[in-house]
Amino acid sequence: MGKTLVAYFSASGTTKRVAADLAAAVGADLYEIAPETPYTRADLNWNDRGSRSSREMGDESCRPALASDVPSTSSYDAVFVGFPIWWYVEPRIVDTFLEACDLAGKTVVPFATSGGSGVGRASAHIRSVVPDARVTEGGLLNGRHSQAQLSSWAEGELR
Repeated sequence: MGKTLVAYFSASGTTKRVAADLAAAVGADLYEIAPETPYTRADLNWNDRGSRSSREMGDESCRPALASDVPSTSSYDAVFVGFPIWWYVEPRIVDTFLEACDLAGKTVVPFATSGGSGVGRASAHIRSVVPDARVTEGGLLNGRHSQAQLSSWAEGELR
């Protein structure tokens, strides 16, 4: 495995834990995709059509601002991108990150956490956001995984 970055967005801390475990398992650098304006509990209420997350996900062109500049990806061969599943795809803040990076020729591996749905259309959607990257199918990484399990999964995604 070449030089690797694990970038993640976490609304509740679940994806953050998985991302940290994955980065440790594969010896990767870690970067948090943080919004300029943090999400509140009310913002994340997917049952409220007027909530911030509902409005963002209803607008394909929405790109929430990031809290910090993205790291240079020039030295990375692979970028694992983690997120909670929102409306069967990645949150729009992840698209902001992806579009801000130069991922042409890189391997992008999506991984997600979810309270009740699968990865859905996330991989296909990410392919449309970064068409010059090789985007794998990725997977759902709910629960606790050993470093050996995470390493094996990551190696499989990079083949």
